Amino acid sequence: MANLSIPLPRNAFSVRSSSPKRSILATSALHFSIAARFSGGSDDVSETKEGLLAFNNIKGVTCGVLAAWTVTTAAAFPVIAASQRLPPLSTEPNRCERAFVGNTIGQANGVYDKPLDLRLCDYTNEKTNLKGKSLSAALMANAKFDGADMSEVVMSKAYAVGASFKGVDFSNAVLDRVNFGKANLQGAVFKNAVLSGSTFDEAKLEDAVFEDTIIGYIDLQKLCTNNTISDEGRAYLGCR
Repeated sequence: MANLSIPLPRNAFSVRSSSPKRSILATSALHFSIAARFSGGSDDVSETKEGLLAFNNIKGVTCGVLAAWTVTTAAAFPVIAASQRLPPLSTEPNRCERAFVGNTIGQANGVYDKPLDLRLCDYTNEKTNLKGKSLSAALMANAKFDGADMSEVVMSKAYAVGASFKGVDFSNAVLDRVNFGKANLQGAVFKNAVLSGSTFDEAKLEDAVFEDTIIGYIDLQKLCTNNTISDEGRAYLGCR
């Protein structure tokens, strides 16, 4: 039996090819080449079948490679997104004291020249040094502010997941787009505070005071799903 030779155009099945039109033309050229080689008569029927079988095998392998490449490429994006983490804990010796100065550049926009890393810091019963400070974009995860006076503070875009704010006075504060996920806010006072865009997923809000709180309708609906809010707090918020 004669050997079958199927010339493949260079890069006809290259995975790197970004042109669908080029791939289609290359495949058409291969079809035409096979047809031209095996159009001599009935004696070549078996060789024609073998040629087409070989072509189909090549095509199947190529499709498999392309499919695997597509799945791998698509899966790469979630991996990159999921790999995003908070920056390492700052090694600055006086990083906790920086809260007493605050973020002097960013206000509501959360811009900063240097991250304000207050994670794991303890400000329990701090009555003077936090009042009215700008803590925009501050990292507060797992920090302790129990009993602190944080009235008139600006915490726009702060990350306070898992932090403790038991009994904190947030009167007249701007708590815009703060992540309070899993934070302990028992007995916190939000009198006349702005809570627009802030989230409280799994936060503890027993006995929290929401008198004259400023909050958007959509944010209010989300906040009202927190079952730890007292009946009095729900009445102030207008939860249904």
